[in-house]
Amino acid sequence: MPLYNTHQIRTQEIMPTTRYSYLPQQFSDPSKIFEAMKNVVLNGDYTLGAAVTEFEERFAKLIGVRHALGVGSGTDALKLSLKAAGIGPGDQVITAANTFVSTVGAIYEVGAEAVLVDCDQSFCIDCNLLEGALTEKTRAIIPVHLTGNVTDMPNLMKFAERHDLIVIEDCCQAILSSMEGKTSGTWGLTGAFSLHPLKNLNVWGDGGVITTDDDDMADRIKLLRNNGVQGRDSVEILGYNSRLDTIQAVVANWLLGQTEEITEQRIQNAAYYDAEFSSLQEIQIPRRPSNVRQVYHIYMVFAEDRDSLYDHCVKNGVEAKIHYEVPLYLQKGLAFLGHGPGDFPETDRHARSVITFPVDQHLNLSELEFVVSTVKSYYARNRGVGK
Repeated sequence: MPLYNTHQIRTQEIMPTTRYSYLPQQFSDPSKIFEAMKNVVLNGDYTLGAAVTEFEERFAKLIGVRHALGVGSGTDALKLSLKAAGIGPGDQVITAANTFVSTVGAIYEVGAEAVLVDCDQSFCIDCNLLEGALTEKTRAIIPVHLTGNVTDMPNLMKFAERHDLIVIEDCCQAILSSMEGKTSGTWGLTGAFSLHPLKNLNVWGDGGVITTDDDDMADRIKLLRNNGVQGRDSVEILGYNSRLDTIQAVVANWLLGQTEEITEQRIQNAAYYDAEFSSLQEIQIPRRPSNVRQVYHIYMVFAEDRDSLYDHCVKNGVEAKIHYEVPLYLQKGLAFLGHGPGDFPETDRHARSVITFPVDQHLNLSELEFVVSTVKSYYARNRGVGK
């Protein structure tokens, strides 16, 4: 997938729609993947096979860590990290109020308690609010690098070190993102990544990866993901069944070499949107700090009259999304936390005003232009300009 200059018009007919899911394009010719899978079948190498080892070694090199360990999902990557770090009943873990449910779910799976903190305009946890969330039970922090942005990790790490807290990074939306040149997944004790089909590096089902530079953590996670079994017959601890499937590792290995290229194309596409939307007074583009490499798993902006704009986009062929219309802390499944509307005002503002547009690496310039023109037409009409 060659990179292209988004300011050069492609000689391609403008698409009548711009879709959100790019999976049919990404895997339009799976013949090489099937051939590699055939070798797995012929060798019966299904569980923690050679393809998993290859993927782990390559992923560790990509991120810049000593260890990368394939697990069943991004959620499991968080859960096993917490478990291996000794987090459990009676402990509190600080995390972001605007995250996806998996972050909080992993905390409760190990018996700990989540303490939510509001986000800032970056969509990541507001580090200025961490002190207010601290209690004598606090043992860890899970910063969530939401949308492919990066939490203010230098300040968060200073806070964690000051209070002797474990840091487990939720990098499920942020592969190859970085701050001050340091890659997400290398700041904390571990980094948790997802290989879900809609992630920037994806497979054909669920999958996850844990990164760490800590040899002891790596050894504990290897046990935990494989039922606590060492070798064939020695049960060292009670663990889980959370291994990255060899078949999924085959898919990941096929795509892994393209990850940097995928990332750069998403960054280019986002830059095109930013340049075009900057002329609209009704669109607010989040801050883009120069010391952050944002990788745009999701491209979100703040929009006036968001709900009507969303309806206009969908009716006119732009498959926009809203992440997330009902904040996590107000969901029925988290009612036990006792929060109510207004407890996290920035998270609430995001829920009311953010809109997501397709930004993936397979979009061509005509499709990007179609998104922009659809948005501009909505606001021009409402201002009494144009049709």
